[in-house]
Amino acid sequence: MENFLVAISKQSLYLVLILSAPSVLVALIVGLAISLVQATTQIQEQTLTFVPKLVAVMMILALTGPWCMVQLMAFTKNILDQFPKYIQ
Repeated sequence: MENFLVAISKQSLYLVLILSAPSVLVALIVGLAISLVQATTQIQEQTLTFVPKLVAVMMILALTGPWCMVQLMAFTKNILDQFPKYIQ
């Protein structure tokens, strides 16, 4: 049972890393681009970076949403299929 819990924990942390990577990378790239624009134009408005990052992350979540759901469903199905073996 302990090995099962360790395996589930490891798989779930890896899944969270994989599923959050696209939105984090897009926010990083958009934030870097906006920071470069701010540095070259010397506009130091803090709220200027928020809206483009929000829009970009929402767009990437809309694009990768179905893929994320498939991954979560496969993970859940895998856990539920293996669970009866480990409760004995």
